[in-house]
Amino acid sequence: MSDTLLELRSITKSYPGVQALRGVDLSVGKGEVVGLIGENGAGKSTLMKILGGVVKPSSGSIVIDGESRTALSVKDAAHAGIAFVHQELHLFENLDVAANIYIGREPRRGGFLNLIDNAALHQRVKPLLRRLGVDFAPDDPVDALSIAQRQMVEIAKALSMDARIIIMDEPTSSLTLTETDKLLSVIADLKAAGVSIIYISHRLSEVKHCADRVVVLRDGRQVGELPKGQITSGAMVRLMIGRDLKSLYIPPKVGIRRGGLELRNFVTSAFPERDVSLMVHRGEILGLAGLVGAGRTSLAQTIFGVHTAKGGQILLDGEPVTIRTPADAIAHGIYLAPEDRKKSGLLLDMSIAENISLPDLKRFAKAMLVDTSREVSVATEQCRSLSIKAPSIDTDAVTLSGGNQQKVVLAKWISMAPQLIIFDEPTRGIDVGAKGEIYALMRGLADAGVAILMISSDMEEVIGVSDRIAVMHEGGISGILDRSQFSEHNVLTLAVGNLGKEDLGKEDLGKEEVVTHA
Repeated sequence: MSDTLLELRSITKSYPGVQALRGVDLSVGKGEVVGLIGENGAGKSTLMKILGGVVKPSSGSIVIDGESRTALSVKDAAHAGIAFVHQELHLFENLDVAANIYIGREPRRGGFLNLIDNAALHQRVKPLLRRLGVDFAPDDPVDALSIAQRQMVEIAKALSMDARIIIMDEPTSSLTLTETDKLLSVIADLKAAGVSIIYISHRLSEVKHCADRVVVLRDGRQVGELPKGQITSGAMVRLMIGRDLKSLYIPPKVGIRRGGLELRNFVTSAFPERDVSLMVHRGEILGLAGLVGAGRTSLAQTIFGVHTAKGGQILLDGEPVTIRTPADAIAHGIYLAPEDRKKSGLLLDMSIAENISLPDLKRFAKAMLVDTSREVSVATEQCRSLSIKAPSIDTDAVTLSGGNQQKVVLAKWISMAPQLIIFDEPTRGIDVGAKGEIYALMRGLADAGVAILMISSDMEEVIGVSDRIAVMHEGGISGILDRSQFSEHNVLTLAVGNLGKEDLGKEDLGKEEVVTHA
């Protein structure tokens, strides 16, 4: 093993009534990629906060370059060359890319005037962006960037600090397949240059690809470590949650019910020259795959009335419906669980009960006031049926884990007799255990006759959960696959716009037609 840069020894952290960490050991060698995995609540975030100097451990020691300390400050961590790439983006939207990357470290000019030298700043940033292979410039405003592009800005910021240890927390949660490949290539380059990486991700295939060693946490304890030759998805899942990978997926039910949502020559503002024709049956989970930018989220938001359709029809159970606003969609039982649940799915400073009742306040009204007893009753029942883990229904949504926040988003819609629910990246940033619960909820809704449209960039999720897969490319449907035709090769082939069946893997096909063009 390479020279050790960092050691965490017997780290323990206690909060009132909570034991967050219990004697955790972690070492990182020079030029080593260590995968750190575990369910939400396993202690990963607390451990990284200790390493970043944000939180002091209750006991244990931190050894950097052979020097033992009881705790680090934020300044100590930065001086030691520790940098973070957070899952939650910390960018100033009113500034450009270069200003965000070098915020507080800008080159100066003008003597006593101490002005920012923007020309020099942009020159410093250009090689960082070239290294990541991104498609935006140093002077592009951050508020014009997509979520995926903003994630790459965060990564460029860490690279700009010449860090010796970079902690990457779910760095690919919003990246395209191409961007993910580029990031993994960057990690390999950093490793070759002697930079160490602590890679935290729920995407176990990425951990398997890039990690030299995997450390697994469960309930605040280190429950196992896997060397390179033993890193498999099954081994990681068993250590994380104590069950095999196959238990995460719910087999699809046989038989699809009549009716559901139909799109006929449907046109969105994002791709006004392309139209979409698609059927989502009651009782099925239709996966919607494609590369980021293919138009999946725009399609979902247009169905839900966030954007105005430029043409075509929406039919529900064979009857045309008019949707101009989200209120119209909600009136027809068409609901959206958005990709960014914190920004668009919840009011974080409101309670669980208030979030659940908010979309349908008329139902809870009594003499123009909210009937709090009814609100409490509905919220209590939803928390019970969806196994939402919280001290009470009065708990603010901001304090919940990602999985429980997603359940609250679902709870408000499930309580309103849904006809169609669109899930946009339903398990983004959610741990493996919570993913299984979300999948079970989706399957239960489908079994109850709800039509489910699931947008996902997680190939394992799309193939494992869907009854059929529709693949989008540049605003249109490039093909639809039945379950017997599912394979990563077939989905990716359609996602990049190859429409002929000769492009699809013959080993995955039966005698049926490969693609149904829409």
